[in-house]
Amino acid sequence: MTEHPTSHEGRQPLAARPQERTRPRQETPPSPAAPPVPAPLSAPRAGAAQAPASPSATASAPAGASGHAGGPGRGTPGQADGAPGRGAGRGGGRGAAPDGHVPAAGGAGAGAGGAGGSTGAGAGTGGVTGGMPAGTAGPLEGLPVQGGSGGPGGGKDPVVAARREGDRLRFVGAATRRIARGIDLDEIVLGLCRATVPTFSDAILVYLRDPLPVGDERPVDPFVLRLRRTDRLRLTEDEADLGLSAADPETDLDLGPAAELCEVQAGGALAEVLRGVRPVFGDSAAARAALPELLGDGRCVPSGHRAILAPLRGRRRVIGAAVFLRRPDRPPFEPNDLLVAAQLATHTALGIDKAVLYGREAYIADELQRTMLPENLPQPTGVKLASRYLPAAETARVGGDWYDAIPLPGSRVALVVGDVMGHSMTSAAIMGQLRTTAQTLAGLDLPPQEVLHHLDEQAQRLGENRMATCLYAVYDPVAHRITIANAGHPPPILLHLGGRAEVLRVPPGAPIGVGGVDFEAVELDAPAGATLLLYTDGLVESRLRDVWTGIEQLRERLAATAQLTGPDHSPPLEALCDDVLDMLGPGDRDDDIALLAARFDGIAPSDVAYWFLEPEEQAPGRARRLARRALARWGLEDLSDSVELLVSEVVTNAVRYAERPVTLRLLRTDVLRCEVGDDSPQLPRQRRARDTDEGGRGLFLVNRLARRWGATRLSTGKVVWFELPTRI
Repeated sequence: MTEHPTSHEGRQPLAARPQERTRPRQETPPSPAAPPVPAPLSAPRAGAAQAPASPSATASAPAGASGHAGGPGRGTPGQADGAPGRGAGRGGGRGAAPDGHVPAAGGAGAGAGGAGGSTGAGAGTGGVTGGMPAGTAGPLEGLPVQGGSGGPGGGKDPVVAARREGDRLRFVGAATRRIARGIDLDEIVLGLCRATVPTFSDAILVYLRDPLPVGDERPVDPFVLRLRRTDRLRLTEDEADLGLSAADPETDLDLGPAAELCEVQAGGALAEVLRGVRPVFGDSAAARAALPELLGDGRCVPSGHRAILAPLRGRRRVIGAAVFLRRPDRPPFEPNDLLVAAQLATHTALGIDKAVLYGREAYIADELQRTMLPENLPQPTGVKLASRYLPAAETARVGGDWYDAIPLPGSRVALVVGDVMGHSMTSAAIMGQLRTTAQTLAGLDLPPQEVLHHLDEQAQRLGENRMATCLYAVYDPVAHRITIANAGHPPPILLHLGGRAEVLRVPPGAPIGVGGVDFEAVELDAPAGATLLLYTDGLVESRLRDVWTGIEQLRERLAATAQLTGPDHSPPLEALCDDVLDMLGPGDRDDDIALLAARFDGIAPSDVAYWFLEPEEQAPGRARRLARRALARWGLEDLSDSVELLVSEVVTNAVRYAERPVTLRLLRTDVLRCEVGDDSPQLPRQRRARDTDEGGRGLFLVNRLARRWGATRLSTGKVVWFELPTRI
């Protein structure tokens, strides 16, 4: 969305802008005691610099008036009739001449005065720096006052010229520093507007290419410029009290509405100006034809040298244009102001180029981080899950923290949280490889300590100093037990149903990547209604506190949150995660944070039926009878036909290859789940049977009748399972 703000930042007070005329003009009659007389023809004082006056200075600083900022000059009258006298005047503001004209400020001025034919010479030095009195803070100190020489003989004074060039350099330095502070596109454009209005110009319009090309990308056709931002100077309350009107063409820029979009025609006047790269005055032949194309028809541009069109060229191509405008009552731009505009345009364009590249990198990093983490957590039977991830900072959106939840055979679930050292793309890439390895190892149904051992070997294969911490836990909802192995990770916290929170005592282990270290697993109770919180060290460790202090604060926070819901209810997982992250203070975000919360609902023993079947021909018939009795006990007789058919097919396939007893288990939750296990590692594959085949239709029936089904390889064989909805 295009912004059209009005800049009031750094607005100079009325007395600090000597180059602007104040209206209404109050005529002051000349003093009869000191009538204005021509400048003396006597030789100047020895050592005084003689310089011709500029036209603007001659018109605005008559004889007898001091050309200094800060007040009328004070001179010493002649000592006697016909005797030459000398006077010196010095001030710090706007002075008024005897005839009522306002002299220009910003340079050295000389005046003549006397009484009774006496002649006197007054000399003073200007004290304006950047269009402001000395010591007065403006939006950017150091802007040279353009178009005013200050008095007769002051326009080409070498000292004054050197001072003005120094002021110009200081302004360019301050403006470019302000532009360079921006880190994104909007901040850089805003910095350009705030640096130039009102110090360098009274209005600015910034157009950028739409869309902006990134790096070495070829820009798309057609070449379209979009108005990104406008800024202009408004009249202050002091000026309004003096009777100045915003509609006055001499005090305000009535430019009309600017065009939002501009299509640059190939070979047109605007294209030629942009191709030339250098800024041009608005009244030049090229700009007179290019500005209507850029700003749109009906857009009025101040006459004279009061408009500058500056192309914005990045590293490889033109990416936009900036238009600087001055009000009619302000001195016009000088030729040296084209150099100032070129410097501002160059720094802005290069900054925009870098901001676009940074934005692309941030987008890639953000997408990489999102793809490395689970898009959606599974909802396995007997457990509810919630998660959070926070990067370390907006400028470092990638990190090595990750979490995962992996469904396992037997309605179990593996809970994983890890942290790779660093906050770079390399850390994120290593994290992705370790997460993929953990998923593969979990699919083999290896014990937690074996999973960490293989992860340690994988980290060493990835290279040197590829270290990470990891906590791997397996929850069994039927047995209400959890097995945990740790590799240098902060211990988990278990929040019980009554509100008690405890830090689980888990062997710390060594980080992954060290090599040659054994990992130990512990098995703990996981009561129904309890909540397990897994987290990374970014949640509990910072520059303001050590890790164990943070763990204790986290435990207390969980206990306090559980007290709010009462002893018989567990806090909602999503609200619990948000409440945990609220404990972070402003200085606690030194690292990225991964958070995984698991609510253990479990499966009641009355909802589980488990049998062993000998691998013989009578096994399928026995399996059908056992399944029928269990369904009758649970009030699910409507599923008997489908369950008996599918159980018979799966058990028949298991008996054909098994050498040891086959296991049959039924679990009733929100769905009816059937699991058949045997000691054969070969997984069944669905195939389309031919008309003459006697077999090969069992899995086809399972696929058609079951809501879901699958097969998982175990260390002792395999498990084939299917699910049916409990409500038909």
